[in-house]
Amino acid sequence: QVQLVESGGGSVQAGGSLRLSCAASDSRYTYSSNCMGWFRQAPGNERDWVAVTRVGDGAVYISYADSVKGRFTISQDNAKNTVYLQMNSLKPEDTAMYYCALGGGRHDGCYTSRFDFTYWGQGTQVTVSS
Repeated sequence: QVQLVESGGGSVQAGGSLRLSCAASDSRYTYSSNCMGWFRQAPGNERDWVAVTRVGDGAVYISYADSVKGRFTISQDNAKNTVYLQMNSLKPEDTAMYYCALGGGRHDGCYTSRFDFTYWGQGTQVTVSS
């Protein structure tokens, strides 16, 4: 069972930046065709995907939701079993609990539905004030 631990959330003003981290408990996730995704959920809303990246097999695949494209960047450090989400130009509508998740691999990239991801972290809160 892979455990995921998010960190880096907090409160910032609009226009500010935060970097979220998601550390996997072991390196097994790098040995298969998996994806790591960031999702977010605001109160009363569904959990929506933010960004996904392929991990483990050397393939390069990254995708962003339209709402964050150009502002957020997903990256990975396999030596640290960690995936990051750099969030710039934050807006109040980015306020949510952010979760990382492992799974979602497909032959040509990554799924973006939360139902395709198997392992989840506990979440980290991001609050953006206007």
